[in-house]
Amino acid sequence: MRKHNADKTCGIAQAAVVMGDWWNVLVLREIARGHVRFDALAAEIGLSRNVLTERLGRLVAHGVLRRSLYQRRPVRYEYLLTDSGLALLPLLVAMQDWGDRWVLGDGTLTATAAEDSAEHARVLALTGTRLPADLELPDTQGADLPVVAADAAATVLFTYPGTGIEWGEIPGAAGCTLENRLFREAWPDFRKAGVDVRGVSTQLIDEQAEFARAEAIPYPLLSDAAHHLAATLRLPTFRGAGRLRHKRLILILDAERTVRHTLFPVTGIPEAVAESLRLAADCAKTA
Repeated sequence: MRKHNADKTCGIAQAAVVMGDWWNVLVLREIARGHVRFDALAAEIGLSRNVLTERLGRLVAHGVLRRSLYQRRPVRYEYLLTDSGLALLPLLVAMQDWGDRWVLGDGTLTATAAEDSAEHARVLALTGTRLPADLELPDTQGADLPVVAADAAATVLFTYPGTGIEWGEIPGAAGCTLENRLFREAWPDFRKAGVDVRGVSTQLIDEQAEFARAEAIPYPLLSDAAHHLAATLRLPTFRGAGRLRHKRLILILDAERTVRHTLFPVTGIPEAVAESLRLAADCAKTA
């Protein structure tokens, strides 16, 4: 296909060479979700083996994926995101956010979701999903921590839009400080039950660290500014205060990193914190 000369210096055009194919986008979506082996990719996408082989080869050639040998007889590879591929995750999340709002939704900017929405269905479908063992996010000290606590019988993972922000007229965005304070107050009860708590937002590390110090937050706050968690779980987002933000939701995971319960949308924050404690304590008892 003939391309305009300006394409040679146009970053949009060059990115379209990599991302402009429907199947390439879906392949990257599934690898971000942890489906890194050929058969898993073929099953998730419903793509013929010949076409999938060709698309994977293209993405490797573009430097977005790399092959990693996991079996010698017969030879089998996993397809993993390179640094270049990881840098595409915010684009995938932005595409999802646009689709949720303008194609699957009515264009309304909101930090919550209706119970008959596509976002609600996706979150409910997370039950039974096992998070990748290597899924880590930076904490307020800049150290990478697993999103699921390794030494806890259960983990409550809650996402929130961000603290210290004036949200104006965005429904469902306000309440992040209240939510963190309620989890802080209930922290002794969570620990007594053998449950860990981890908060996640797309705020930068220094923003989270300042809030954690001011509020004496006893549990880790993790930064998903690179949208790694959002892409892995296809979490609902909205654009507010100049950045893609997590919508408020709560996941309860067992010691095997499997999602056992989801709370979304979170409309009553005190009730949701109390319910997460009850569900996580029950989960810990069966560990």
